[in-house]
Amino acid sequence: MTAIRPAAEADLPAILAIHNHHIAHTLAIWRYEPADLAERRAWFAGRETQGFPVLVAEEAGEIAGFASFGDFRAGAGYHRTVEHSIYVREDRQRRGIARRLMLALFDEARAAGKHVMVAAIGLPNDASVALHASLGFEEAGRLRGIGWKFDRALDLLMMQKAL
Repeated sequence: MTAIRPAAEADLPAILAIHNHHIAHTLAIWRYEPADLAERRAWFAGRETQGFPVLVAEEAGEIAGFASFGDFRAGAGYHRTVEHSIYVREDRQRRGIARRLMLALFDEARAAGKHVMVAAIGLPNDASVALHASLGFEEAGRLRGIGWKFDRALDLLMMQKAL
């Protein structure tokens, strides 16, 4: 059974391991160097200070994934729009964990008075695109060749959902 709950500081090592796996092995995070625990602590503290949720999916006492959202862009005119992030441990993917985390994020965003959620998906990522489409996200645009990782130019797909 997967439980979705607010993250605690004690979850940060597991969150860091998932985050760093995605840096090293996927196109989901466009950076080259792994993060360290101090960086994740600062990120977590920033989310708490700004009132943004950090959720974890827990299975059998282990963190299987995490999710959060934050401001889409600076400026008062964007205050009702958030951009989310969801990452699942490699050995727990394709089990519905990302879907459960996303549904919980929708609830959090609505409760906070948000009206639009944005996804920025590094391509190729067919699984993420399919998940977002199945949850009602629509393609809003594609930025071609704006990223670089694994010795190739990458596109960024923007999707959005009205909450």
